[in-house]
This record gives sequence, structure tokens and C-alpha cells, in this order.
Amino acid sequence: MARRSLALLLLPAGALTLIGIVMVFSASSVTGISECGSSFCYLTRQVIYAVVGVAALVVSARMPYRVWKRLAGPALMVSVALLLLALHPASGASAYGASRWLQLGPVTIQPSEIAKFSLIAFAAAILTKKWRHLDDPMHLLLPLAPVVLFVALIVIMQRDLGTTIIHCGSVFLLVFTAGVRLRYLTLTALIGLALSAALIFGEGYRRARVLAFRDPFADPRGAGYQLIQGYIAFGSGGWTGVGLGASRQKWAYVPNAHTDFIFAILGEELGFIGAFVVLALFGVLIYAGVRIAVRAPDTFGRLLAAGIASWIGLQTIVNLGAVTGLMPITGVPLPFVSYGGTSLVVTLAAVGVLASIARGSVPASKRAGTG
Repeated sequence: MARRSLALLLLPAGALTLIGIVMVFSASSVTGISECGSSFCYLTRQVIYAVVGVAALVVSARMPYRVWKRLAGPALMVSVALLLLALHPASGASAYGASRWLQLGPVTIQPSEIAKFSLIAFAAAILTKKWRHLDDPMHLLLPLAPVVLFVALIVIMQRDLGTTIIHCGSVFLLVFTAGVRLRYLTLTALIGLALSAALIFGEGYRRARVLAFRDPFADPRGAGYQLIQGYIAFGSGGWTGVGLGASRQKWAYVPNAHTDFIFAILGEELGFIGAFVVLALFGVLIYAGVRIAVRAPDTFGRLLAAGIASWIGLQTIVNLGAVTGLMPITGVPLPFVSYGGTSLVVTLAAVGVLASIARGSVPASKRAGTG
């Protein structure tokens, strides 16, 4: 039923957003005092982002999801324009040597986060249009492959390999969901791995991250420092944690404690039980996305829902993999939980699109024969 799908979707999304607000306050309290003069600095911003995100969720949930089939192209063009503007020194804002943000007065936006949804919507629209020609590689490649590569190139120029992986990986999973032949997917995966290896080992800081992932203790004060401090945070948490707000690692030990590595602080303060609850919420949310995709009333709805679920699931895996040392550190935020306005607003808006698809879902008894 649509109500059950909506409950499975909205309750975890709401719970994760609330947990994120609490953990951003806790993890950023020390940083806020040093950077803004107030421990409430990042909390206030995150609450505002959450309110805007909930408003975006409500609007997108009430919009017919089929509208995105027509808006996908224009939305992607706007995203690309914003990505290019972020590269320009006059309009973009830089941090850690990367130009990923646009400064619009008091508001900072990250166009690559907007591009995550617009690229998924564009890919879903193209695959729906070419549904009967997916066995023809040229029909599949044009125009999807050049567009994805162009967006990836711009994001790489912003020195953001992690987001590039999310963009390309989400589209790859969407193409897999569409049922493209395995040999085409295998060839694409091999090419993607080769390009990723070239990008990683062609830049010193990326190569250092991979080497630190293999053995962080080989460079404990350099490339391996952040991961080791994350290990200490998890180890300190035990089963039940040291208590909310009582983290020691957030006192300038774990870099990016309220953004990329917020899960380490969560594990320290709330312990294994708290971390498991968060993982379970993500599991229910992604299950809801898959359920909505399966019950969607048409091909575009199925692909759009599958793409959004793939994007959120992949980004969650990449972030948690980096924080726990199972993957190299990529600087990708944890959806709903990490501090970041554009990421939270766009992700909540995408949840609203899933809700719109769920409202038009087809009951199991009537699913056969839908196209």
C-alpha cells in the first residue's frame, strides 16, 4: 500500500534528519566557538537547512513526478551552469584547495549536490525514451554517456573525486536497474575503474589517501591521521557510548568532525547501539526506495525511484566505508546527518519525489502489464 511505503520512507528520513541536527550540534560545538564565537553557530544553520529541506520535500511530494521527465534537461543545464560558475574565482568559493561552492550573499551552495538529482532525472528520462533500444549500445551511449562524462569532468576540475564517484556510480546502478546487457555494464565498469585509478594515482593527495587507507599507521601524523582518530572515536564509544555531547575526539582531534566524519563522533557518543540504529534507519529508507520503484506506475517512475535510492544508498556506503576504513577517504557527506545545506535540502527534496511516486504506486494485484 502507498501509506506503508510512505511511512517506511518518511519516518526514517525524518529520524535521520533529527539525529543529524543533534549530532551536528554536538560535533561542531568546539569548532563553532573557535570559528564563529558560538557553539550554536552550525546548529542554527543546520536547523534552517532542515526547515528549507522539509519545505522542498512537501513541494516535491505534491508535484506530479512525471513533471521531472520534462524538466530533467533544463534542470541539468542549470546544474552544469552552476558547476562552471563555481570554478570561476569571481563567483566561486574555495576550501581545502577545492572550488566547489558558490557564494550568493550570505548563502553558500554546492552545485554538485544539485547535479546529483538532476543527473539521475536526466538519465531516467533518457532511458525511458530509449526503453525499446537498450540492446543497441549506440542508442544507450548517446546522449547519456557524453553528458555524464562532461559533468564528471567539471566536478573533477573542482577536485572532488568523491562526488564524481557518486554521480557516475548512481547512473551506472540506474543503467543496471534498467536491464542493460551485462557485457556492456562490465566493459563500462572496467573503463571506469581504469579512469579512477589514473585520477587517483595521478594526484599526490589522492594517492596518499589510498596508501593511508591500506595502512594508516604508516603515516599517523599525515595522511593516516584522520582515519586513526576515527578509529579512536569508535573504540572509545564501546556498546553504549561516552554520552551525548561528551566526545573527546571532537576537540580538534578528528578533522571535519561535523561533516565527513560525523559518524565517528556519533559512534563515540552513542556507541555501537546508536550507530546500529542509524544503519537500520538507512536500511529501511533504501528498502522503501526500492519498494517504491518496484510499485511505480510507469517506467519513468520506476527508474527515477531506483536512481534516487541508488544515489542515497551509494553515498551512504561510500561515507561509512571511508569513516570505518573499509574504503579510502573521499570527503563525501553522510546523507541527512552530515552538516551541509545544499546536501540536506536536495536529499530531502529527492525524498519528496519518492513520496510523489509512492502516491501513484500500483497495487501488487494490478502490477502485471504496466509499462
